[in-house]
Amino acid sequence: QGSAMPSSLFKQQLTNNPDSLAITDLTSRRTWRELHARVTALVTLLQTEYGIAPGDHIALLVGNRIDHVEAMLAGQLAGAWVTPVNTHLTASEIDYIRHDCGASLVFCDNSHEALLAPHGTGQIINLQTLGPLPTGTEIDESSPCGGSMLYTSGTTGRPKGVRRAKPDTVGQLLDRMRLAGRNFGLQGGGPHLVTGPLYHAAPGLLALYDLINGAPMIILPKWDCDTFFNAVQQYSVTTTHLVPTMFVRLLQHIDDKGNAPQLPSLNYVLHGAAPIAQSVKKRMIDWWGPILTEYWGGTESGIVTMVTSEEWLNHPGTVGKAIGNFDVFVGDESGKPIADDTGLLYCRHTELAQIFSYHNDPEKTAKAHPQPHVMSLGDIGRVDKEGFVYLSDRASHMIISGGVNIYPQEVEQALMNHPQILDVAVFGIPNPEWGEEVKALVQLQTGHQPSSDLAAAIRDFARQHLAGFKIPRSIEFTQALPRTATGKLRIHELRNKYT
Repeated sequence: QGSAMPSSLFKQQLTNNPDSLAITDLTSRRTWRELHARVTALVTLLQTEYGIAPGDHIALLVGNRIDHVEAMLAGQLAGAWVTPVNTHLTASEIDYIRHDCGASLVFCDNSHEALLAPHGTGQIINLQTLGPLPTGTEIDESSPCGGSMLYTSGTTGRPKGVRRAKPDTVGQLLDRMRLAGRNFGLQGGGPHLVTGPLYHAAPGLLALYDLINGAPMIILPKWDCDTFFNAVQQYSVTTTHLVPTMFVRLLQHIDDKGNAPQLPSLNYVLHGAAPIAQSVKKRMIDWWGPILTEYWGGTESGIVTMVTSEEWLNHPGTVGKAIGNFDVFVGDESGKPIADDTGLLYCRHTELAQIFSYHNDPEKTAKAHPQPHVMSLGDIGRVDKEGFVYLSDRASHMIISGGVNIYPQEVEQALMNHPQILDVAVFGIPNPEWGEEVKALVQLQTGHQPSSDLAAAIRDFARQHLAGFKIPRSIEFTQALPRTATGKLRIHELRNKYT
C-alpha cells in the first residue's frame, strides 16, 4: 500500500476548536475531540476484537442517537459495508435484512435489541452496554474503505440492498464525502439539524457529509414541531433537511398557534423524498425566505437534480436541473432517448457505466441499467428546453382509466390547494367498466368536519384545475394517511383495501 497516511478525519476541527460541540442528540453530546476518539476506538475494536475485514458487512439497528453516527462512520472507515436498518420494521423483516446482507455483526441500542433474534445472522453488539472503549489507533487513509449499503423500501417484493460505486481507500472516501457535501450545499459552515430517521439515505448521509465538512450535528430523536423550533433557536442551526410532510405540519402548527417563530440563523434547507404542493412551498418561501433547495434522486442514484428557491419561483413545479455527472432524458423501454414530451425519465452518468448494484442480484442490476451509464428511478416526467426536470408521477402509481393515463401526483397537487385539505392520497381502484377509477382519501385541516357536502365541494374545486377524466370519482375522509418517516405514502396499503 506504500507509506501509511494518517487520517484527516475532523483534522480542522481538532486543530481549531477540539473542545467545542461536534454532535448532540439532545440527551448526550460529544466534542470534536471526544467524537474523534470514539470513532477511532470503534474502528480499532471492529478490526482487532471483532475481526472485521475489508468487504465484510455490518448491520445497524439504532435510533436517532449519537451511537448511530459513530458506528456508521467507524464501520466504513474499518472497510465494511454498513447497512442501517429501518427501526420501524418487524423482527422478521429485520431478520431478513440481517441474513440477506450477510452481517458479521449487528450494532443495536437498548430500544431495539429485543427485535434481534439471538440465533439470527451476525453477532449482536449493544452500543449502550459497550462501556469504556480502548484507545483507538490512528486510521490509515491508504487502507481499504467500506461504504453504505441501504435497502430499498420493498413496496414490491422483498427489499434489496443497494450498493453505489465506492472508492478504494479511506482517504478517497473522506474526500468523496467532503466533495458530496459541497456539491449539495453542505459546506460545514454551521450546525446541521437532523429531523428525519438516520437510517434513511437523505437525512443520514447528508448530515454525515456536513459533519465531515465541519458542521456540528444536532439530532432530533423524533420529529416534533416545537422541538424543531427550539433546536433551531437554541443551537443557531444554519442547515437542515426536511420532507414535505414536515412543511405541512409546521404550517398547520403556526396556523393553530397564531404565531410563526422567527428562525434567523437558518439559511439553507434541503428538501425532497416526496412531492411537494406548490401552495405549501410558496408559503414556506414566504415565511423563511428563498432558502429552500429541492432535489430529486433515489437510493440507487443519490441526488440527480437540484433547484434553488429563485429558480423554482421562475419555474414552478420543477425539481431542478441535473447536477454533477448526471443528465436526465425521456426514454423508451430500452433506455434510448425519445422525442416524447412526457415519459419515463432516465438518468445518465457520464463516468460510471454501472451506477449501482443490487446486492447478490446481478440480473436485477443489469435490468436496472438498460444501457451502459443509464438507469431509471421509475418516475414519469418531462425535461424542458432549459434542462429543468418536471415529475408527473411514479410509473407504478399511474392509473389507466378507459385506456387513458392519469397521474395521481397531478391530482394530489391540485387538491392540496384546497384550503380545508391537510393531506391527500390519490390512487386507482378497480372499475368494471373503465378498468380503474380515481379515488381520493383526504385528511382535513384541524377544525373542519367530513361531510358529503364538503366532498362535493372538493370535487367542484378539482374541476376548476383538472380535466374531467382526472376528477376523483369518490372522496373519502380519514384521520391520517399512512406515510413513512420520510413522507412517502404507503400507497400499496391504501390500494389493498379496495382490491
